[in-house]
Amino acid sequence: MRVDLLINNVRIYNSYFKRFIEGNAAVLDGRFLYIGPRGSESFEAADVLDGQGNYLIPGLVDIHLHIESTMVTPATFSHGLIQNGVTTIVPEPHEMANVFGLDGVKQMIQASRDCVADMFYAIPSSVPATSMETTGGSIEIADLDELLRTERIQCLGEIMNYVDVITEPGCKTNQILRHIQEYYPHLIIEGHVPKLLDLDLHRIIYSGVNSDHTHQSIEGMEARIAAGMFIEIQEKSMTAEVMNYLIENDVSEHFCFVTDDVMADSFERRGHLNHIVRKAIGMGMTPEQAIYAATYTPARRMRMYDRGAVAPGKIADFVLISRLEELAIEQVYKNGRKVYDAGEPYAPTTSAGAFPAHYYESVKLSPLGEADFAVAVDAADGHHACRVMLVKDGSTFTEEHHAEVEVKDGLLNWQDSGYGLIATFERYGKGGGRAHGLIGGDTIRRGAVATTYSHDNHNLLVVGHNAVDMQLAANEVIRHQGGFCVVEDGQVLAFLHLPVGGILTEAPLTETAAAVDQLCKAMFSLGYKHYNPIMSISTHSLPVSPALKITDHGLINVNEGKVVTLLV
Repeated sequence: MRVDLLINNVRIYNSYFKRFIEGNAAVLDGRFLYIGPRGSESFEAADVLDGQGNYLIPGLVDIHLHIESTMVTPATFSHGLIQNGVTTIVPEPHEMANVFGLDGVKQMIQASRDCVADMFYAIPSSVPATSMETTGGSIEIADLDELLRTERIQCLGEIMNYVDVITEPGCKTNQILRHIQEYYPHLIIEGHVPKLLDLDLHRIIYSGVNSDHTHQSIEGMEARIAAGMFIEIQEKSMTAEVMNYLIENDVSEHFCFVTDDVMADSFERRGHLNHIVRKAIGMGMTPEQAIYAATYTPARRMRMYDRGAVAPGKIADFVLISRLEELAIEQVYKNGRKVYDAGEPYAPTTSAGAFPAHYYESVKLSPLGEADFAVAVDAADGHHACRVMLVKDGSTFTEEHHAEVEVKDGLLNWQDSGYGLIATFERYGKGGGRAHGLIGGDTIRRGAVATTYSHDNHNLLVVGHNAVDMQLAANEVIRHQGGFCVVEDGQVLAFLHLPVGGILTEAPLTETAAAVDQLCKAMFSLGYKHYNPIMSISTHSLPVSPALKITDHGLINVNEGKVVTLLV
């Protein structure tokens, strides 16, 4: 029997028994034909690979992530995935959708078509995340219909407005859910439902939302599994107690591993989904269990029955591993074709000009002056209680703090308050809204940071301790049509150019990782204290993340879902 590829002398992972079996594998037309003891005596192979006793596992499958979190294009992202053994992903492009709406989603899908890794997209369901911000685009029900009619769509992306689903029957999110249930009853619906329990949790599941990828506790995880919800475990949920629960209880069909957000420097240094698998093994999970949760269950969750296992008829996406506990990748195959070899050069991928011209001209802001960082208030001279956003290391959540700050001649004397200034400027040419606030806690103590990479609206966000540095940082970002800039004493310490929609770079992953590392070091040098300062500062404008945030509409009390004044 003729085949395209015969892999001899390997230990093949069998997903159905969750164990390795010594044998051979034959591939024909990009799919596995045979797995078992038969070898060259039974097959005439165009190519024969000696597996040298290595382990053969399915290509890893990541079903919840955002490419934009790495700040690179799909082609660059795919290049990084493949060398880490990830062959299939389900990305949700809600950052690009916030900038360009329906077209942003379509352009991300278009940019993914020729990538080596398979990318089956999730439709962003919460764009904008709230009505208290100005975005470049939105996703409406008509847009869902258009995408489901014309594009390769795998699911409806994470439902973020879970409070609205429970409390506001007529809200946009409930309209979307009812539309999906009526016209696309078999479409998978992904969820973002932190901390919900009991009746509230069951109401969310009743609405059609039946997965959760947020930070898990034992109580919450048990309640979700008991109610039929699928759990997607990202790294922040991998506490000792959660991992022990997953190891000791028979719940392997009810969870998988995902990455959600991976910064470029972490991607380059530690890897991707393979890092999660390796960490799980290091925390006591058997390799067989960990591999199952990164291949078979995610594929089943997304109804991708043609992958996630090494078996006859399955797509021949597989990874050869030499040291199992370390998940040491030697080779990666996609559709039966070798796409990565640890012993061979792996040239970086570039994708310059992959997007329409106007994607490189999305920052519609004139240069700012020092006066743009003066805070006018309607209050008499004297000291007044003001709201302060306190940054917390270890979390993207902030706290609301009150402090007495001087007002003189109608201006807030923030420079002498002991706090920094946070400001945001609408950058889509939709009215020029702006807002100012005070910031403290584990943020910078001097200098300034400015960026258009600010979740989810991606308006220009500036944090600083003097107007001169803030002006310089902001204007560097504006001049380059998007980026991330760190300034101290009139000098640019670090800059990452993000020309595509103000949120993506077309540079190779290695180059981007180095720039991100330099950004973090510059922010640390200014006093920032956070395990991920870029993620921390970029979520200061995320009005669905507690507790006090800022958009161009003003300061947002997230827990109450309303705009509040700077002066208490």
